[in-house]
Amino acid sequence: MGDVFTPEDGEIFEEPFDEALSKRYLAYALSTITQRALPDARDGLKPVHRRILHAMRVLKLNPRDAFKKSARVVGDVIGKFHPHGDQAVYDALVRLAQDFASRYPLVEGQGNFGNVDGDGAAAMRYTEARLTEAAELLLQDIDQGTVDFRETYDGSEEEPIVLPAAFPNLLANGATGIAVGMATSIPPHNVYELCRASRTLISNPEASVAQLLRSVKGPDFPTGGICVEPPEAVREAYETGRGGFRLRARWDTEDLGRGTWQIVVTEIPYQVQKSKLVERIAQLLDQKKLPLLEDVRDESAEDIRLVLVPKSKNVDPAVLMAALNKLSDLETRVSLNLNVLDPAGTPRVMSLKDALRIWLDHRREVIVRRANTRLAKVEDRLEVLAGYIIVYADLDEVIRIIRFEDEPKQELMRAFSLTDRQAEAILNMRLRALRKLEELEIRKEETNLKAERGELKALLASEDKQWATVDGEVAELETRYGPRTELGRRRTDFEEAGEDIGDVVAEALIVREPILVVVSQKGWIRALKGHGHDIGAIAFKDGDSALFTVKCETIDKLILFATDGKFYAIDASKLPGGRGHGDPLRLHAGLPEDAAPLALFKHDPERELLIASREGNGFRVKEGDVFAFKKGGKQALNVGEGEALACVPVSGSKIAVSNNKKRLLIFDLEDLPQMSRGKGVRLMGGKGAELIDVTTFDPKEGLAWIDGAGRRHVSEDWRDWEGKRAQAGSVRPRGFPKTGKFLPSDPVAVARAMDSA
Repeated sequence: MGDVFTPEDGEIFEEPFDEALSKRYLAYALSTITQRALPDARDGLKPVHRRILHAMRVLKLNPRDAFKKSARVVGDVIGKFHPHGDQAVYDALVRLAQDFASRYPLVEGQGNFGNVDGDGAAAMRYTEARLTEAAELLLQDIDQGTVDFRETYDGSEEEPIVLPAAFPNLLANGATGIAVGMATSIPPHNVYELCRASRTLISNPEASVAQLLRSVKGPDFPTGGICVEPPEAVREAYETGRGGFRLRARWDTEDLGRGTWQIVVTEIPYQVQKSKLVERIAQLLDQKKLPLLEDVRDESAEDIRLVLVPKSKNVDPAVLMAALNKLSDLETRVSLNLNVLDPAGTPRVMSLKDALRIWLDHRREVIVRRANTRLAKVEDRLEVLAGYIIVYADLDEVIRIIRFEDEPKQELMRAFSLTDRQAEAILNMRLRALRKLEELEIRKEETNLKAERGELKALLASEDKQWATVDGEVAELETRYGPRTELGRRRTDFEEAGEDIGDVVAEALIVREPILVVVSQKGWIRALKGHGHDIGAIAFKDGDSALFTVKCETIDKLILFATDGKFYAIDASKLPGGRGHGDPLRLHAGLPEDAAPLALFKHDPERELLIASREGNGFRVKEGDVFAFKKGGKQALNVGEGEALACVPVSGSKIAVSNNKKRLLIFDLEDLPQMSRGKGVRLMGGKGAELIDVTTFDPKEGLAWIDGAGRRHVSEDWRDWEGKRAQAGSVRPRGFPKTGKFLPSDPVAVARAMDSA
C-alpha cells in the first residue's frame, strides 16, 4: 500500500492525494471482493460462513449431537476466527438455518429463526444450533490433511482456507453478494441434478453445457414456484454465466360451488416476503388498479395459502393472475451472475461447466491429499508393527534390556536392528500386549495394512482410479439426495410462459367507462367522463376552443394524424381528467413543434383511411399498418417541403376532392391505390391548384356537406362532377361552402348538423 505514517517512525511521507487514495481504495476493494462478497468456487462459501461451520465443528455440534446456544457459536466465531460484529455473524448463521432461504440448510436451528413473512429471528441467546448433514459433508475429512490451514487474525488459532466440500454447495445453495465494481448472484439448484451433470462431466470432460443441461433443468428454489424462462435463454445463461430466470407463484383455482371460485396461491417466488406481497396487493386494490380482484386474504399456517377473490365469477383466472404478476411480486426475475473466486483467488464469471469442473478438480485433490495422509499413517503403523513382530521372537531379551540397561532404547535398536520409531513404540508398549494372542492380532493387522497400502499407492499412481473414486462419492451423494427423498425432490417446476396476453391484461387493469376526448385549438387534450356532454358548453382557456371531440372508452386507443404526414398513437386511459384544461397534446402524442394535428379517431385496425397532401397527392392506407406506440410517430405520407392536408375514414366507393380553384372532382375509390407509406398519386389536376378538402361517400346516399350556417346538404346530382382521377374537375355546385370544405372546422357546428340530420 506504499508508505503510510505510523506512530513508531514519527515521520510524515508526502504523497499525491489521488495516488494515496487510489492505493488505499484498491486495497479496500480487493479485501471486499476476496474476503466478504464473493464465494469460493470450490466450497461455495464466503469466509464468514466457512468460519461459522468450522467453529461449530470445533464445538462438536454434529448432526447427531446436542444443540448449543447460538450465542456460544457466535462468541467462538468472533473470538477466534472472525473479528467483526456479533450481529453480522448471527445474521449469517440465521440465513444458513432458514429452510426458505437455503435450499439445503447448513445449520439446523432450534427456536425462532424467522419466517417467510420477513419476521426476524429471536436474539442469539434464545436460539440453539447444530450442523446438518450437508454441512457435515462440507467438513468431511477436514482432519485428514485434505485442505490447507492458515493462522487466524491474531495468530492464536488456525482456520481452513477452504473446506473439503464433498457437497456441491456453490450451485446447490447459491450465493449473493455485492463487492466493489462487481457482484454475484447464484440461484440454488437441485443436488441430484448437479450430481448427474458432474458424473457426465467425469465420464466426458469435453461435454458441452447443452449436454449438462440434460441433467440440470435449471434453478430449484426452496420456496418452489414455477420457472417460465424459455429454454434458449436458460442455455445462454448457463453458457455465459450471466442471465436471469422468470419465476412465478404456484396457484390453483378452488371451486366454491354454484359457479363461484377463488384462487389459492400455495408457493411464492424466492426471497419474496409474504407480508409485503399481501400488503402490495392490498394497496393495488385501494388504488383501484385491480378491477378484476375483490379481496385478498392470508390464510397461511405452516404452509402458504393466499386467497384471491375475483370480482365476478365470469373473470378469467389466467387474466387475473397475469394482471397480478405484472403489478406485484407474484412474478419476479431472479438474476444469474456466476461471478466467483477461482482456486487462485481471482474473481471471474464462469459457465455451469466451469463451476462444476472446479468443484470436481477440488474433490480429486482432496482425495489425493487424503490418500497421501492415510498412506503416511499406514507406513508409520507398519513400521511399528514390524518392530513388534521382531521383538516377539525374543521377549525375554527385551524384558532384560528394559530392566537392566541404562539406555534401553539404544540397546534395543542395536540388539534387534530397530529404528528409533520402533524402539520408542516398544518402550511405550503395555505389559498386557505381550500375550501370544496379541502377536496374532498384530500379524493380522499388518496383513490388512499392507493390502491397504497397495490400494493407496495404486490410487495415487492412477488418475483414472482417482476419478473413479470421485465418481463413486458423487454417485453416493446422488443416491442420498435422490428425487424420492424429501430434501432431494425438485420443488421448482418449469412451464412455458404461455401466449402473450399483455393487451388483455392492460385492458383488465383499466376501469372501463365512457369518456369524451377533447382536443383544443391550442393543443390541449383531456378526457371528460360520459358521452352526454354539450360540446358548446365545454370550458376552455381564454381564446381557445374545441378542435376535435371523440366519443370512446377508457380502454380504447386513439390515432392522430398530423401535418408532417405521421400517425401518432394515444392511450385513452392515460389522458388527464376533465376538471382542468388537460395536458399539452405533445406530451401524449410526441408531436414536433412544426407539426399540427389534422384528425383524431378511435383506433380501428380494420378501418381504411384516405390521406392527402396540400399538393394534391394521396392514397389509401390500412389503419392497422400505421398504428404504433412510437415516440416519434409512424410516417405514412411523404410530404417533402409541403404538408399533409386531410385524413378521412373510407365510408363509400366514391371520392370527392375540392381545390382552391373552386372546383370539385368525384372519381372511383378503386382508382386510388392502397399503400402503407409513400407520396401517393395525383388526386386532382389543375395548374397552380392546391387541395382544400377530400371526402368519401356512398353513391346511393349522395354527396353531403355542411354550409357555413351549420345546415347539412345532400346532393343526388353528384354525377355532374364525376370524372377520372387527376382531372381538373368542374365548378362546385351552388350552395357549396365558400371555404371549399365538406365539413367546417368547428366541431360544434358539425355535431349540431349531424344531430339535426
